[in-house]
Amino acid sequence: MNAPALNTEASALPAGVYAETVTAVQHYTDRLFRFRMTRPADFRFRSGEFVMIGLMVDGKPLYRAYSIASPAWDEELEFFSIKVSDGPLTQHLQNLKVGDTVLMRKKSTGTLVNDALLPGKRLYMFSTGTGIAPFASLIRDPETYEKFEEVVLCHTCREVAELKYGFDLIEEIKNHEFLAEIVGDKLKHYATVTREDYPFQGRITDNIRSGKMFADLGVAPLDPAVDRGMICGSAAMLKEIKQLLLDAGLTEGANNKPAEFVIERAFVD
Repeated sequence: MNAPALNTEASALPAGVYAETVTAVQHYTDRLFRFRMTRPADFRFRSGEFVMIGLMVDGKPLYRAYSIASPAWDEELEFFSIKVSDGPLTQHLQNLKVGDTVLMRKKSTGTLVNDALLPGKRLYMFSTGTGIAPFASLIRDPETYEKFEEVVLCHTCREVAELKYGFDLIEEIKNHEFLAEIVGDKLKHYATVTREDYPFQGRITDNIRSGKMFADLGVAPLDPAVDRGMICGSAAMLKEIKQLLLDAGLTEGANNKPAEFVIERAFVD
């Protein structure tokens, strides 16, 4: 199927919708890519939130929820996406080019925000695949390091090549003019794969359950007095890690009731 025309006349847009211009596209694998686009001057969000983005498909706007991967201070908006050949939106989104137009609704929301967690010492960000997107925002936000002494970005994928986005983020932070000093040695990156040889292997849930993750990181097991968690990934992964955190004595929070861990339930196709 040919991609639809991506350029949209802003004057024809309904109220509450922005039309933004793609500024960069990077393909990581045949399944993963990221893109950046212009940010409306009046658009505000909290790092970790998601927004509805879309394209005109067959003359109608088609939207899906996507976590904003850029931090709240960034002058552009970044998104990290899967490619699905028959996905209603992603079959078209993966063909984006610089200069194309992406639609975005004006309201952002989500539970993977610092405000939804009680103060703690160590923050675990548990992600699989493109679930790393909201954490790409949070690990580049100085507020995260004001609230936590240690941040552990956990990212599990099937293949090593699918981890590259996470490693690029870490490298960007190390070389950033002000983030490098703010983050210092507070950020740890725990990347594992499930289908290839790699120094760190296994499903993140198995590595938590066996204690391997804690041994690899050189930290104590989960403790509700000091540890906090955020979870973003597949439905099965969310359910499994949620139970592991509950078993460790942590309780689930929300924007209106901060606690020890939070889950994001918004999905792309």
